[in-house]
Amino acid sequence: MNKRLIVDKDRVNKILELLDEKYGTEYICYLNHNNDWQLLFATILSAQCTDVRVNMVTKDLFKKYPDLQSFANAKQEELEKDIHSIGFHRMKARNIRESAKVLIEKHGSVVPKDLDSLTSLAGVGRKTANVIRGNIYKEPSIVVDTHVKRISKRFGFTNSEDPVKIEFELMRILPRDHWILYNIQVITFGRTICSAIKPKCNECFLKELCVEYGQER
Repeated sequence: MNKRLIVDKDRVNKILELLDEKYGTEYICYLNHNNDWQLLFATILSAQCTDVRVNMVTKDLFKKYPDLQSFANAKQEELEKDIHSIGFHRMKARNIRESAKVLIEKHGSVVPKDLDSLTSLAGVGRKTANVIRGNIYKEPSIVVDTHVKRISKRFGFTNSEDPVKIEFELMRILPRDHWILYNIQVITFGRTICSAIKPKCNECFLKELCVEYGQER
């Protein structure tokens, strides 16, 4: 049964106010990187993998391959071995090599800013593109990861399973100055309180604003 949507402005603003109070308004990226292409490749690697695991791998990976050209020249089999502890390592190795070549040949070794150019890169969908736009270029963007999807449904902001549809719904609901912040805050909220299996509802500072909690009482 679909959860009832409750997206009135006052309620949305109250949720955002409490998230700000709890987690602050600083922009934080959980994937370690020193430049635009490192964040791009780290985000490609993070698909269906934890940020902790990705950071463990990229610590050595970015030393071995210090620039885009070294990734473009990398042998497929060797790069696969370098990232073998990350899921879908064969596909991700291929996508990183292909993206490195395109960045060099078509974009002057700079990760592009616009959505169409980003999503034309191998292994880059809207989620990865919005990570780059939000963190590198500070463009208001909404990244729909598993935490944002799950918690937005619990808040009653969406009923959809489609990440793209959820992205556009949240763009209509949330003020632009919270598009990036919402993702950052919700990741921490999802990891510490509102987990997928056993959410800590009794400890939750947002439980009275949560549609799912209200339905279960």
